[in-house]
Amino acid sequence: MAAATAQAPVAGTLAPLRATGRRRAAAKLLALAVLAAVLVPLAEAHWPGGAWPGALTVDLSGPLGRASDWIIDNRDSHPLFLYFFGYVSNAIVVGVRAVYLVLLAAGWAGVTAAAGLVAWRLAGLRLALTAAAAFLVCGLLGMWVPTMQTLALMVVAVLASVLVGGLLGLAAGLSERTHRVLRPVLDTMQVLPAFAYLLPVVLVFGIGVPAAVLATVVYAAPPMARLTALGLRDADQGVMEAVASLGATARQRLFTARLPLALGELMLGVNQAIMMALSMAVIASVIGAGGLGDRVYQALASVDVGAALAAGIPIVLLAVVLDRTTGAAGERLGAGRDVPRGPLRGWAGWLLVAVLTVAAALAARLAGRLDWPGSWEVDIAEPVNRAVDWMTGHLYTGVPYVGGTADWAGHFTTWVLDPVRSGLQWLPWWAVLLIVAALSWLIGTWRTALTAVLAMAAIGVLGVWKPSLDTLSQVLAAVAVTLVLGFAAGVAAARSTRLERWFRPVLDVLQTMPQFVYLIPVVALFGVGRAPAVAAAVVYALPAVVRITTQGVRTVDAAALEAARSLGATGGQQLRQVQLPLARPALLLAVNQGVVLVLAVVIIGGLVGGGALGYDVVFGLAQGDLATGLVAGAAIVCLGLMLDRVTQPTERRAGKGA
Repeated sequence: MAAATAQAPVAGTLAPLRATGRRRAAAKLLALAVLAAVLVPLAEAHWPGGAWPGALTVDLSGPLGRASDWIIDNRDSHPLFLYFFGYVSNAIVVGVRAVYLVLLAAGWAGVTAAAGLVAWRLAGLRLALTAAAAFLVCGLLGMWVPTMQTLALMVVAVLASVLVGGLLGLAAGLSERTHRVLRPVLDTMQVLPAFAYLLPVVLVFGIGVPAAVLATVVYAAPPMARLTALGLRDADQGVMEAVASLGATARQRLFTARLPLALGELMLGVNQAIMMALSMAVIASVIGAGGLGDRVYQALASVDVGAALAAGIPIVLLAVVLDRTTGAAGERLGAGRDVPRGPLRGWAGWLLVAVLTVAAALAARLAGRLDWPGSWEVDIAEPVNRAVDWMTGHLYTGVPYVGGTADWAGHFTTWVLDPVRSGLQWLPWWAVLLIVAALSWLIGTWRTALTAVLAMAAIGVLGVWKPSLDTLSQVLAAVAVTLVLGFAAGVAAARSTRLERWFRPVLDVLQTMPQFVYLIPVVALFGVGRAPAVAAAVVYALPAVVRITTQGVRTVDAAALEAARSLGATGGQQLRQVQLPLARPALLLAVNQGVVLVLAVVIIGGLVGGGALGYDVVFGLAQGDLATGLVAGAAIVCLGLMLDRVTQPTERRAGKGA
């Protein structure tokens, strides 16, 4: 009764807000109906066909082709390349080579000891054992040298990403104008498919390590910049006023107050930069990164699932260890705690780490075991390939009653993908813009609608309207499957702690495993076409949707749940009438993230028959066609911007007007 009484004022407060929201929605619907009644006849009179008008198209192939030719002609003679890009390239090569030589000199014993000891200092004993075991597994799988190559490249790429992202975030955090200018730039860097900017990087730096590192920096620096700016902008105003009252200068306020207060966000930025850089390991191998990514890419070319898995597992292990270590370090540094406590705090502990690492490396060198012993390696490729062959032979077709995976792929293409694509391409272009405007305005503001419509119109102006709608049909189908599975799994995990514990390692693997690794079994099971492209996108986007849904449902106000129980509500009624409505912001965020992540795999889908924009980007990279690749990449960015605006939670824009 007390809980129900406590909820009464809340319900009384929410009722007028809900009524106001319904009135605003009704007003928007009425305005949209009037607008459609006026614009539809005009559009039908001036543009009777459904295709995008050729008069509204801009051909960028000429300017982009000339730019590509100029770069190729002047790459070896122009001062810009000789005295700027050349020095950048040399610095990257020297940095990666130096790190790689240090790792080789330390040997497997020294590197493993260093990984465990650093994890112990930053995150405790349990994670130290996990880190050491992870590096030992890399050696057991026969991937020690490729792992060191990838680790050397990632160290340089992450350091550069943290430096570039930190400087950009510092500028954005201290200047509102800079923040407004940088925001669309960072949005574009994150949404633009990696394959789209691989071609310009290769044109300038050629195939090799410098191009791979710089492409990784472009992808991994934005999270660092965003989180740095967030930490600086959200610094406790009370502390800042106290420091200012003591007469501190702007520089002193930055180094003594703002940066220490933002330490948690800075460490989270480092964490995200590491994760994003590792996710680029395979894609960067296309332009000469080498290491584990190159092994995975070669396995994809030969459809060798076992070899791909043997190279993919070390990438997952590196990602999990670095994620857990930097995450724990960020939490402890943010709380002002050191690990471990006692006489080994501070520099004494780090000195012990250095001494033990050197001792392990010297012991291995004296014992003649500097390199990982070949007799310790375990071959998993053959049994994995046998398992895949069995699955392909028994599940691909001819399964009684349910049919094989090839049948599922065919039915999904015929019943879902084809009708959605045909429906979108049948709609007149102006009708598509009206639908985008309606959806984005209903969930947001008129500014949201304007941004979404302009993004969609830009696709038509670029001349890729039809393939963009093909891509959109695949994205919508993949998002629908992702949300059905993700919401079901997330709600189940939120209501069962044991189930969440079982889900967590599975989600970790799915989130960190390179897309190329699970693309091979997907192709083996579903064949080549749009259906396997959708399946790969679902696997990639599902973990984020499950995690966000679980967090949103689990953090619902306990008082509201107690009130529902006191009124005799069943578990299902509590879920439908309390938890899901109150978790609406998290669910909308899950939808938004699902859309963005599905769109990120469009390019990968282009490699397995997905066609449309993904194929255009891959074709542009393979053929050195800057115009085709960049135009398709820009269209994907516009699609991402439009879908992001259409699916962003309304609460983000609360207080900004209708």
